[in-house]
Amino acid sequence: MPRRLALLCLALALGSSAAMAQSGRVQRGQTFAQTNCSQCHAIGRVGDSPVPEAPPFRTLHTRYPIEHLAEAFAEGITTGYPSMPQFQLDPAQINDLLAYLNSIQG
Repeated sequence: MPRRLALLCLALALGSSAAMAQSGRVQRGQTFAQTNCSQCHAIGRVGDSPVPEAPPFRTLHTRYPIEHLAEAFAEGITTGYPSMPQFQLDPAQINDLLAYLNSIQG
């Protein structure tokens, strides 16, 4: 019985660590979006984009599979909108931003 309890405690601790790591990724992704994207895009679960042509982040999954954005973020996002800055994110930033985007999809 004590061994089962120890395994349960270990599983809970690992799950908690994973949840905390995910929470950190989401927070860092939100900070990146706030700093670099919120001037044009609605980055939260509600609200309109300041620039009407800029899709709200919570609806991106209707245009693109979120996981497919990783390559675009790594190579540099380019769009047909001349005012859209080109971003090239490092792997940690990509994981953070994808975690945030997944957290707000409607």
